[in-house]
Amino acid sequence: MANGQWYPPEWPDRIRALAAGTLVPAEPRRAATVLLLRDAADGAAGVEVHMLRRRTSMAFAAGAYAYPGGGVDPRDDDRQVRWAGPERREWAARLGVPEREAQAIVCAAVRETFEEAGVLLAGESPDTVVADTTGADWAADRQALIARDLSFAEFLRRRGLVLRSDLLGAWARWITPEFEPRRYDTWFFVAALPEGQRTSDDSSEADRTVWIRPERALEAYDRAELSMMPPTVATLRTLATYARVESALAGSTDHDLTPVLARARMEGEELVLSWPGHEEFTKHIPTAAPNPDAPATPTAPSRGTNR
Repeated sequence: MANGQWYPPEWPDRIRALAAGTLVPAEPRRAATVLLLRDAADGAAGVEVHMLRRRTSMAFAAGAYAYPGGGVDPRDDDRQVRWAGPERREWAARLGVPEREAQAIVCAAVRETFEEAGVLLAGESPDTVVADTTGADWAADRQALIARDLSFAEFLRRRGLVLRSDLLGAWARWITPEFEPRRYDTWFFVAALPEGQRTSDDSSEADRTVWIRPERALEAYDRAELSMMPPTVATLRTLATYARVESALAGSTDHDLTPVLARARMEGEELVLSWPGHEEFTKHIPTAAPNPDAPATPTAPSRGTNR
């Protein structure tokens, strides 16, 4: 049965080129994305997650629903970043990278959440959080960060704020397949919407934003009403098992951060595209080049049981 799995039409040709050795994989760029959470608005058990639909003009994942996030800014590893929460060495151990890279990834998560959603995980002290990020002055700072006219370290310094790394929980790590021209090594985090703050709907990268329960987003995906990439679907499935934001944040400490990377292999007359540990995303692709007058459509697998 068809679903909303994001699958660009150029993938089969790129996979064939990779298998033939004529495509050289791009080096993945470090990135971070945040599942911003709040308890269900109706008071029932469950959480809601903030999602955005990427503009169709975007070079990567156009039209797909995703979370706020993006690549690491080279300045995100600036040791002048005002920091609160677990020490950088603790984050390095958790993320499995050197200390300086760990800071850059955490910093990117907080910065991108502010840039794309208007939500800031920072406060004037290690135990406070900004209560309101609306207004012309905050909007100007967001635009300066997006344009890279302002580093996040300088932004925090000017505002007299410290980054609250303790408000993040590491959730998963996925690497863009080797046949994609734009590749990201992405760490997924969870965070609660700070009290008093609200999300913005004016992201330069999105044409729609929603607060939605994970199970409802998944139902819409299963009906092919929402397009999503495998990492988004997989993280929604794990998130749907939590009754409250507090339990999701606490549970993040047990999540496996082994990176998930798609693999392509030959099986008889087909190329099989799979994500290890996530069988539901498997695709079967004919090895023969498609008729140029009839675009090929990969065979859709039956629903897997890995959720």
